[in-house]
Amino acid sequence: MDTIEKLAIVSAQEELLAFESFTHEDAWELGKIIVSEAMDKDLKIAVGIRLLSGLNLFQYSVEGANLNNDLWLDRKFNTVRMFEVSSLAYALKLKKQGQTMADKGLDPNSYASCGGGFPIFVQGVGMVAIAMVSGLPDVQDHEVLVTCISRYLNTDDVPRVPLT
Repeated sequence: MDTIEKLAIVSAQEELLAFESFTHEDAWELGKIIVSEAMDKDLKIAVGIRLLSGLNLFQYSVEGANLNNDLWLDRKFNTVRMFEVSSLAYALKLKKQGQTMADKGLDPNSYASCGGGFPIFVQGVGMVAIAMVSGLPDVQDHEVLVTCISRYLNTDDVPRVPLT
């Protein structure tokens, strides 16, 4: 599957996984689903959900995650907040253009060009928060978010980006 096809899938995921509303309690419940998925599958990840202001609504590090994973959450958050697409979508866009974050004038120590940050869109409102996962290969980080957001929203038939 080429980059353009992957980008189309990720864009469809973002559209399909929009919320009707998003509250602090939604962040708590979604965060618990992500942590449960991590524990069930023995994934050593850090999880975060933040409002666009940067306020942490949920943060947890599974045993085996480390400070580096937290720093990646920050970078993924910055990318999603800046471009209002998942960090994987932006990474695929850069790949399609043959560019890097530095080419766009962005410090790669502050922005991540990889999966693991997903925008929380509210229908009729726009992006209100960002969910992040760090600790796995980036497409797998993205997949954990898609799986768990789909579960929370009871949304079936969400297309998937191949993990290889």
